[in-house]
Amino acid sequence: MSTTTEQTTPAPRTTQSLTPQVMNFTHAHIIVRHTTDTGKMLPRRITGLSAKQQRHISRTIKQARNLLIMQ
Repeated sequence: MSTTTEQTTPAPRTTQSLTPQVMNFTHAHIIVRHTTDTGKMLPRRITGLSAKQQRHISRTIKQARNLLIMQ
């Protein structure tokens, strides 16, 4: 019998993408994707979000605007 050492491979790292439900107003670099250059919110037909996701994004954009994070 020969002894062999089993090499374990590390688990692959998975990066979780931020869905609109997980994002908050501090993620300004991501919120910018859902606004125009002038700061207007993009409509659902352009962003491709569901109605629930669009409502969450609009609340998040408004919070960021109020706290002057997005300028």
